[in-house]
Amino acid sequence: MSSDFLGADQRAQAVVALGGGHGLHASLSALRHLVDDLTVDDLTAVVTVADNGGSSGRLRGEFGVLPPGDLRMALAALCGDDEWGDTWAKVLQHRFEGDGEMRGHVVGNLLIVGLWELLGDHVDALDWVGRLLGAKGRVLPMAMTPMDITADVRGLVADDPDALTAVRGQVEVATTDGVITEIALEPADPEVSPAVVDAISAADWVVLGPGSWFSSVLPHLVVPRLREALVATDARVVVVLNLEEQAGETGGFGPADHLAVLAEHAPDLGIDVVLADRTSVADGLGELEETVAALGARLVVDDVAAGDGTARHDPVKLATAYARIFGIGRQGC
Repeated sequence: MSSDFLGADQRAQAVVALGGGHGLHASLSALRHLVDDLTVDDLTAVVTVADNGGSSGRLRGEFGVLPPGDLRMALAALCGDDEWGDTWAKVLQHRFEGDGEMRGHVVGNLLIVGLWELLGDHVDALDWVGRLLGAKGRVLPMAMTPMDITADVRGLVADDPDALTAVRGQVEVATTDGVITEIALEPADPEVSPAVVDAISAADWVVLGPGSWFSSVLPHLVVPRLREALVATDARVVVVLNLEEQAGETGGFGPADHLAVLAEHAPDLGIDVVLADRTSVADGLGELEETVAALGARLVVDDVAAGDGTARHDPVKLATAYARIFGIGRQGC
């Protein structure tokens, strides 16, 4: 248990971060600092594309496209801290108000879908958005077709608490009142962009989490081609634990429980490092240490929480923890 350097490789690293929503946004905001510091020279985000709610769900339903919301958030996280990057990040995230049909739509979602229609290529269009923003990395979809998450949930049948109920849809899975036992995707074997496989194959590090565990993190592990790439890569894998349980998805889960369900969904995935916040794991540290050891990984406990009363990771603290794990001290640290 340490936050010391795990290696002595002094060259800049290639990193692939997987996830979706606010968790991936936090991770990319941290990793962007390492691009600025020249600690990371190649950063790729691989983003969940199963959202069926809000602006993304409406656009997905109307145009039959990938839900753009999580992709948009990833692009916004990679914007620089200068005036250009800050302005475009705000534009990308701006949500329309009013009482008309545009209410609730987000500028970045419309921009992405517009480029998809114009260019006819999901990856090419996202690259163009990244160039416009001056993004510090590349954003790729987890799969090339929109997907639905399905889950087996226990505890929804009043007179049979052990009965399993099938729940379908990312929003529905994320807000269930039961206990999720397993997830799957429809379609079960979607097309994966060669760019995703190439990025994972060439990476030095793969970062999984934080984020909504069952609807943003674990879906990457049940896409067959993506899971094969993750198992086959020589990259070292870092799992970043959430700061607390999430109502609906992981109610009652401790840090060790998050790792246990990850291992159940991908028992062949090797994990090298587990990163946890010091305060968040204080009560269950012993159990977490045993679970991490059983996975053959190393536990790194560090101060990575925002410390403002919310369950958010602090980008600067998280960047410092990543740099230590990658074996390269951040400039000025």
